Amino acid sequence: MLPTFITIAVIIAVIVLWIISTQRRLVVLEENISNAMSQIGVQLSSRFDALTALLDLTKGYAGYESETLIETIKSRRSVITAKSTPDDVMRQEGIIAEALGRIAMVTEQYPDLKANQNYIKTMDAVQIFENMVRTSRLIYNNSVTKLNREIRMFPVSMIAGMLGFRQREYLVEQADKADMPSMK
Repeated sequence: MLPTFITIAVIIAVIVLWIISTQRRLVVLEENISNAMSQIGVQLSSRFDALTALLDLTKGYAGYESETLIETIKSRRSVITAKSTPDDVMRQEGIIAEALGRIAMVTEQYPDLKANQNYIKTMDAVQIFENMVRTSRLIYNNSVTKLNREIRMFPVSMIAGMLGFRQREYLVEQADKADMPSMK
């Protein structure tokens, strides 16, 4: 009787330790995803700031359109946080893409603006932040892959749902970004 009791206690202890270990590993993976989403938010915020500076430069050429666009951006801009979803990121990137497209139209009408050194430097900053967003997106998707893979694998899949872990969505590249005209 005693050896059976000890065997059962050891098996239960091993299962409990495995569940605790699995939960801790899944928490780390979720934190990596949250951190990656926060980094995307920081990069998008910096990109919005550079975009606003770019719009300020276009005021002298197309004042009314620039003012309207600045107000539109301010009203539609939201902060991306660790709790944001890929859809939130896509909406914010859509706003940026729309604004860049409108700026490109203004730039084509005013060659002096296109040649302006401040415009060129600010556009370079916008592109740098775009590359940083792209890198942050890759990190986010890599983190999501790790969590999703872990959740789908047996035996973790048995307890992941019970512990409240769920698969996450990936950030997908916007198709129309590739069609955007160059700003330089």
